[in-house]
Amino acid sequence: MQDVLTMLNTLHRPRLMMRAARIGAEEYRRSAHLPRLLGYGTLPRHGAVLLKLMDIEATLEEQRIGSDGSYSLIRHLDVLIAMVAEARVLQRLQAPTPPQGPASLTEVT
Repeated sequence: MQDVLTMLNTLHRPRLMMRAARIGAEEYRRSAHLPRLLGYGTLPRHGAVLLKLMDIEATLEEQRIGSDGSYSLIRHLDVLIAMVAEARVLQRLQAPTPPQGPASLTEVT
């Protein structure tokens, strides 16, 4: 099974939508945005949130492609914004941390 970030990298959406999502992700606040998208209660971890958001986004994408009358561009952008922001947080959490301490700053051999 692919990891969540790899699955996100395989998604292809219109350039303008993704640009708007990246810009919107700068102002994203998890505690304010996620309850509106997922419902109120305890917020899941970043990976679990991304999987839920991807399911919601896939449904919205099907509606968009199929010209469904119930499709909401604003909701789709809200979900994409949350996906981009959560993916950024997850990437930061998974990035290797550099060693800390004075010995690691200047190693002498």
